[in-house]
Amino acid sequence: MSRDTDLIQPDRGQDAIAIHLVNKDSFDAFAKGLSGPQRAALAAQKFNGGGYQVGIVPEGEGWFAVGGVANPDELSSWCLARLAEELPAGTYRLEGTQPGPGLFGWQTAQYRFTPYRKDEEAEGPRVLLTQDVAKIALMQAEARAAMLVADLVNTPAEDMGPAALEEEAGRIAKAHGAKLEVVQGDALETGFPMVHAVGRAAARKHAPRLIHFEWGDPAHPRVAIVGKGVTFDSGGLDIKSSTGMLLMKKDMGGAAHALALSELIMQTGLKVRLHCVVPAVENAISSNAFRPGDVLDSRKGLTVEIGNTDAEGRLILGDALTLASESDPDLIIDFATLTGAARVAVGPDLPALFARRDQTADQLLEAGGAHDDAPWRLPIHEGYAEWLKSDIADTSNAHTNAFAGASVAASFLDRFVGEGIDWAHFDTFAWRPFPKPGRPKGGAALGLRAAFHMLRGRYG
Repeated sequence: MSRDTDLIQPDRGQDAIAIHLVNKDSFDAFAKGLSGPQRAALAAQKFNGGGYQVGIVPEGEGWFAVGGVANPDELSSWCLARLAEELPAGTYRLEGTQPGPGLFGWQTAQYRFTPYRKDEEAEGPRVLLTQDVAKIALMQAEARAAMLVADLVNTPAEDMGPAALEEEAGRIAKAHGAKLEVVQGDALETGFPMVHAVGRAAARKHAPRLIHFEWGDPAHPRVAIVGKGVTFDSGGLDIKSSTGMLLMKKDMGGAAHALALSELIMQTGLKVRLHCVVPAVENAISSNAFRPGDVLDSRKGLTVEIGNTDAEGRLILGDALTLASESDPDLIIDFATLTGAARVAVGPDLPALFARRDQTADQLLEAGGAHDDAPWRLPIHEGYAEWLKSDIADTSNAHTNAFAGASVAASFLDRFVGEGIDWAHFDTFAWRPFPKPGRPKGGAALGLRAAFHMLRGRYG
């Protein structure tokens, strides 16, 4: 489904198919108001008001729909998603209530990634009407941002290399009058040596680059959004298994989040001076690939011994976070598909959140919980930073025990963020392995709405 389709529209009394929302507690009372044939139709569909159930009820020469939700008076982002997935194309209106947050899931439920499929007929849109006209633009922008993350992550690495991320950043920057700057290839050696080292083994068409742009009034608080852009991760010379490599097109999920969030910030006009930073590389294997035991320089001036070439995301983020810190921002938020340890800890649905300040963490947790995008906070524990000590360099990029991998990675990044700067780090999966209503299998925005609504609350 195109991100440009208007799936929610103002209710001006136009013709629309009615949707009635019920739950198991209210279904019997609702059914008493139906005719015998209508009750029989719902019974034949085994509809009893359970969550995510969809029923079709004949009425004269037409029909109306019934949807099962947990609470018809308190809708979540996903309450209407199954209806949007299963109902025929057409225009719909809720009876007796307004969609509220359900406007988001109504749109994302209709997302399809089809550029590489020739055998799927295009379905017409399901349009939902709402009287909450003031919410439409914001809900459309949020849903399109989530779909942009999905599009970028779902695209195969051959077509979503560093150059493609630069092109997407250019599109976003041009649309909003932002100033785009790109440092590419061997030019990275002096200013961004860790980005260069990780990406130098890739083919020329996938040459590494540091992409960044700024937008907004310089008088407004400065906010940096940083995203890990490893467009494919072979693991480098510490090569991954075939199974571990299978989903590594999604290792640029952090960059996808950063670009989508930056566009959302600009579209909604938040009063910030935005700085978006995306280090983009392919972690490939070649004769000039960086090696275990190598010592890399960094933009920060710290030297880093390579304990594992598959811990490359933190290296490129180190240079990017250093750049973001140099302008003394009010806040830095980064997104990265950084560690398998985060997935072991919190699973695929919850982005792991790390933050220097409790207040910032609390704001992100509250915003995520209020918008069905809850992260889970994990610690940046000072004691674990000792595990990154190197005998010959200022730090190592990987520890040698199996404990607290996500926290150790966050501790590494912490060293590259300027002293005293408010910083939050999302270790996000950017992928949904199992579909749920409104949340298709594949690329997924996890932490995006939490960050956006936290920023709206602080700078809106």
